Amino acid sequence: MIDLSSGIVEMGHGSGGRAMAQLINELFVKHFDNELLRQGDDFAAFTPPQGRMVVSTDCHVITPLFFPGGDIGSLAVHGTINDVAMAGARPLYLTAGFILEEGLPLATLERVVKSMAQASSSAGVPIVTGDTKVVERGKGDGLFITTTGIGVVPEGVMIAGDRARVGDAILINGTIGDHGVAVMASRENLDFETAIASDSAPLHTLVAAMVAAVPGIHCLRDPTRGGVATTLNELARQSAVEMRLDERAIPINDSVQGACELLGLDPLYIANEGKLLCICDNRDADKVLAVMRNHPLGAQAAIIGEVVSDAHHMVTMRTLLGGNRVVDWLAGEQLPRIC
Repeated sequence: MIDLSSGIVEMGHGSGGRAMAQLINELFVKHFDNELLRQGDDFAAFTPPQGRMVVSTDCHVITPLFFPGGDIGSLAVHGTINDVAMAGARPLYLTAGFILEEGLPLATLERVVKSMAQASSSAGVPIVTGDTKVVERGKGDGLFITTTGIGVVPEGVMIAGDRARVGDAILINGTIGDHGVAVMASRENLDFETAIASDSAPLHTLVAAMVAAVPGIHCLRDPTRGGVATTLNELARQSAVEMRLDERAIPINDSVQGACELLGLDPLYIANEGKLLCICDNRDADKVLAVMRNHPLGAQAAIIGEVVSDAHHMVTMRTLLGGNRVVDWLAGEQLPRIC
């Protein structure tokens, strides 16, 4: 048996031999256990349900591995489930690939795997196959995880980034910037008056409720790297429209706002891991908002802007002072290695 309490990752754990088989069986299979994974093949075979299939892949390289509100394991599960859900899809299965650095404590790896298993089980989306590789000490920063999600979109649902229309409303399901500020505070050992925790969460049940109420939602997107600003710029370009925000309507925790002011950061560009942007017909906005606010992950949902016509496909914002500001693409990176 491998020593999970005091052992470390060794090159032999990625060699394809007995040590690798022990790591897979005594750690990954033990915690991720399900019928498909238990078959022990290099693939997972399943019968797809009716509807359009969706697949999404994520790489996770966060520093530190553990932060208030989550860790790289739960983040890997939530992030990929959310990417699949943004198509209006029901996530079915996940795969997971691990790049381990020689010397990583096996206890740290088991803690991450347990977190992934809990997140997967709670979401009802099993991890059914995966892979593990080991790199030499100093070449892997501890642990990287790649996850792929597969889901199915119900008949009649067509959600995509190019479907925003002039007159549509822009909604968000809660406060912005929580994840990025929580990770930064943990990384830099910063203490704030009020604790800030990541918003990392799986959004598929919220999306399912929204789609059930309004199947004609035009766009969904989770504002992760680059935050709300970058995500809306992506959607504006895809749909060839302008996004116009109202700064007064954008929900943000006082502690996050204060941290951003102190550190010179713009919360519009900070990553989120449990938030989604929804663009729908203005006539459906109040109905969607009510559904969002009736869900635990949407209690602070708000209508934050509208889609208008503009040849430059920009994002602008009415500021608290009554002026207008261009919310451009992020230049560089405010906070590296946060998802």
